[in-house]
Amino acid sequence: TGRGMLPDRVREAFIRVPREEFVPPAQRHQAFGNFPLPIGEGQTISQPFIVALMTDLLDTAPGHRILEVGTGSGYQAAILSLLVDRVYTLEFVPSLAREAAVLLEQLGYHNVAVRQGDGNLGWPDQAPFDGILVTAAAPEIPKALIAQLSPGARLVIPVGQPYRHQELLLVEKDARGGHQIRSVLGVAFVPLVGGTKEDSEERSN
Repeated sequence: TGRGMLPDRVREAFIRVPREEFVPPAQRHQAFGNFPLPIGEGQTISQPFIVALMTDLLDTAPGHRILEVGTGSGYQAAILSLLVDRVYTLEFVPSLAREAAVLLEQLGYHNVAVRQGDGNLGWPDQAPFDGILVTAAAPEIPKALIAQLSPGARLVIPVGQPYRHQELLLVEKDARGGHQIRSVLGVAFVPLVGGTKEDSEERSN
């Protein structure tokens, strides 16, 4: 992956967030297994290794404002909330968005804003962001997400077709608005729903 040991602040965030609260009761005995778990509506909570890697790749700082696409159960948002100033998280499935908003509030993650909507479009009225993390695989990189990055910010996103080869990509935006893309490793994510081909950018661009 090109990464060494997790930074202390990232490891501390993982220690502080109770992962078992973000999985269905019947799955809690498996909460800390290094594999994804179903959370309903055809969605999953990612395995801890992938959550840790994606968090590390985002290279957060305490004052950052971060966009997450794909709230799911809210676990990744909770991790990020301990590392940055504010997290904005989008979930396409209405029931998951509602449940995650309630759970995050109950557990005291008050610097997380949850919205139901199409993650391909980002959250334009809160942009630009100091980083964007996508927890579902897009067939191509959504142009709106790159546009909503601040100069010097990073986008971490899995890209590929459902149930076929996917790659975790790190996109870095430069000061002039251009961007560089690096493939980190092969992954397997549920598909990112919503959006159109015209809203996305081919990886080769």
